[in-house]
Amino acid sequence: MGSIQLKSVEKWFGDVQVIKGVDLSIGDGEFVIFVGPSGCGKSTLLRMIAGLEETSRGEIVIDGRDATAEPPAKRGLAMVFQSYALYPHMSVAENMGFSLKTAGAPKEEQEAKVAEAARVLRLEPYLDRRPKDLSGGQRQRVAIGRSIVRDPTAFLFDEPLSNLDAALRVEMRYEIAKLHEHLDSTMIYVTHDQVEAMTLADRIVVLDFGTIAQVGTPKELYERPGNLFVAEFIGSPKMNILPCSVSGGEYHLEDGRSGAAPGKDGAVKLGIRPEAIEIVPPGTGDLDGRIDLVEYLGADTFLIVDCDAAGKLTVRVDGEAEHRNGAPVGLRFAPGKLHFFDAGGLAIR
Repeated sequence: MGSIQLKSVEKWFGDVQVIKGVDLSIGDGEFVIFVGPSGCGKSTLLRMIAGLEETSRGEIVIDGRDATAEPPAKRGLAMVFQSYALYPHMSVAENMGFSLKTAGAPKEEQEAKVAEAARVLRLEPYLDRRPKDLSGGQRQRVAIGRSIVRDPTAFLFDEPLSNLDAALRVEMRYEIAKLHEHLDSTMIYVTHDQVEAMTLADRIVVLDFGTIAQVGTPKELYERPGNLFVAEFIGSPKMNILPCSVSGGEYHLEDGRSGAAPGKDGAVKLGIRPEAIEIVPPGTGDLDGRIDLVEYLGADTFLIVDCDAAGKLTVRVDGEAEHRNGAPVGLRFAPGKLHFFDAGGLAIR
């Protein structure tokens, strides 16, 4: 079992409150990812679950027991840090089995658990090597293996891939996804990388300066953001946000263009994803503008279109399409793909 509950959890550093009454339930075997901007409290919250930071108020419940006051060693959790923290004088096998050795586990048990972890992580050819003889991805797999041998209640990952280059991050995302599938263990993962969050998580927890802005599956957060903060944070490139007014079931943009928006009266912001905008001849769409920048990425091209009063909008188009800087274009919004937000930033459903 590996269920974890946070009940009105708070963290204060002196007079500064960094975690502001967080309530969250994480099911057994679930892969949950904390994301948010720098300083939002995601790593602090993870360290509180691990017991590395004291909980100022509230409860942390692990498998039905109150673990708020328990030291880290009693919580049955395993943490993988951004830094590999491997012993340079020990072999891969010795690094992975060190916690078992210090706990007094029989040698046969140590060897069996290290061998199984090495098999799962494809480290069997490297068991006799030292950390200096490994690549960054292999070292991170050793650090994960060191956690696996402990058979923890849950795994906690604190930005484990941020030290790796782009190619290794892609490889390790796959390794971690397959590891979760194989172990079926609870995993809590902190990252600032949206691609990691969107591809790995069962659910994403979006943190906004010590509070939970929204919790949901990647698809839910992308397609139905609950507020302006989540709408702009989830997605790369981020959602385009335009000032608007809505009355009588119609939205009105600053240049006078309008469209249907039933049930959205009172909205002051309109949001639309880059892929939900079509390039059309000027004067035939919802907005007109001029291409300010063309970003070619192969399969996709991103166009930054200057729409004067509406601001600069990002449009995703097919990479084979030909566009040039300075060209006038019209932008047509896909029906049913518009998001509306009130003056407080809340989504109007």
